[in-house]
Amino acid sequence: MSITKEAELIGMKKISEVVGTTLKLMRAYAKVGMSAKELDQYGGEILESFGAKSAPYETYNFPGYTCISINHEMAHGLPSIDKILVEGDLINVDVSAELNGFWADNGGSFIIGEDIYNHQPLVNASSTILKKAINSIKGGVKIADLGHLIESEAKKRGFKVIKNLAGHGVGASLHEDPEDILNYRVKSNRNRFKKNTTVAIETFISTKSTYAVELMDGWTLVGNKGGYVTQHEHTILITDDQPLVLTAENSFWEFNSQKK
Repeated sequence: MSITKEAELIGMKKISEVVGTTLKLMRAYAKVGMSAKELDQYGGEILESFGAKSAPYETYNFPGYTCISINHEMAHGLPSIDKILVEGDLINVDVSAELNGFWADNGGSFIIGEDIYNHQPLVNASSTILKKAINSIKGGVKIADLGHLIESEAKKRGFKVIKNLAGHGVGASLHEDPEDILNYRVKSNRNRFKKNTTVAIETFISTKSTYAVELMDGWTLVGNKGGYVTQHEHTILITDDQPLVLTAENSFWEFNSQKK
């Protein structure tokens, strides 16, 4: 979305604060023994309290208010009642919503209870790389160069990236141009980030897989070679200098810094 009026920026700030707050509260609420459905219902109630509508539910008729992916699921996980959170689970919660015609998107991976399977390095990598990536963005920067940065940082840490999932424009709808904010460099992609536009930047950092594969349920994505994937996502406003992180309310950078 191109921001041309103060009212548009206010609208984007409002919905971004809503989805960021919802993600933060859901992360704090998640506990061992809870079902993914219960966690999702809680998130749905928060969105409703703000007058916001779940984006995946409204846009794609997704069977839940939020996407909740656990362990080997990397994205679009179904928040089912028989999916019970267990000590040490790697969980990703993705919250996107609409309010007054404006849309925002954010997500984050974290661990339920004690990190008994040593997932925290993967979580920290995703979160840290996203921060470095966002700090490199301003008007005129090549989208392909951002992808190169993300993949290079992942490799430094001994990880891979998922190549068929991407960040995207957001604002007047859930997914807008550019749709190709990938986690690796595509040399033929000459598109550049534009000042005063809003985009959702995502990291997909993996232990083994490089591509997402859809399961038979028609929603859940897993890795083509197994392993684990962490995702972190912020909606930002691009400027001539440092971007404005609109979903900063989710506070996962602060949360993960305490887990190192």
